Amino acid sequence: MPLTITHNFSWKQTLPYDSLKVLLPKSSREYRFCTTAFARQKSVKKLRKNGQSPNGTILKTTQKSLEIDESKVLTNGSSLEDNNNVNSMENSVNFPSRSDVLQACIVTSGLIAAFGVVIRQVSHVASVEGLPILDCSTAVSFDIEMWHIELIAGLVILISSCRYLLVKTWPDFAESTEAANQQVLTSLQPLDYIVISFLPGISEELLFRGGLLPLFGMDWKSALAVGSVFGILHLGSGRKYSFALWATFVGVLYGYATILSSSIIVPMASHALNNLVGGILWRTTSKSSNSLK
Repeated sequence: MPLTITHNFSWKQTLPYDSLKVLLPKSSREYRFCTTAFARQKSVKKLRKNGQSPNGTILKTTQKSLEIDESKVLTNGSSLEDNNNVNSMENSVNFPSRSDVLQACIVTSGLIAAFGVVIRQVSHVASVEGLPILDCSTAVSFDIEMWHIELIAGLVILISSCRYLLVKTWPDFAESTEAANQQVLTSLQPLDYIVISFLPGISEELLFRGGLLPLFGMDWKSALAVGSVFGILHLGSGRKYSFALWATFVGVLYGYATILSSSIIVPMASHALNNLVGGILWRTTSKSSNSLK
């Protein structure tokens, strides 16, 4: 339908409807746009109030499904925070596999034992040639007597008892011991404890008390010096200075027992059995060990 617009010149002109867009001021067009937008926002609010989205989907159903998914996450009475903590711990801590631990133990023990044998053989040859070097193979032999067994039992009881008391009373030492045991023992089977206990015990004593100790001299000063080197080498892999002090103390005891008995069997057997007792105690009493079973 055509529209009639009256001008100030008191004459009328008939214009088509489409041409009205040109003559209407910009503010009128903006007002029409704002009115449309306001109407649309009002309809959206009404839909949301009724529980629907502008596209016709039900918001209440979506919220309900989210609540169900959230309830599924919190299983066995654990909180979401606990689950996140467990996942972060599993991702941050990667323990070596059983084969890696056994392989490392065998290779390292073999190298240490070979080094000890070389020292003993070289000292023997040097002594035979008349050089002022003590023959390690005669100063510390593989002989064993009945009272040596009593000495071995006493060392095992003394060292294992002291270690247990330190774990209970010295937090820093307990943390170091736990870290070392987790790195080595976590992935092992029960029978593997025999391998992981006896190989290092035999090889380390063959080197330190069967090779180095006679070279320094068969006295308490030599036992202290070799024990200190033994303790320092036990740093690392989560083991702190508290563990190094403990290893030094144990090394001095093994050295003194070697001087008393003149037998490498005494420190070897004591070291291996103490390793085995420590591993068994960790497996049966440690919380981290029980959680991995």
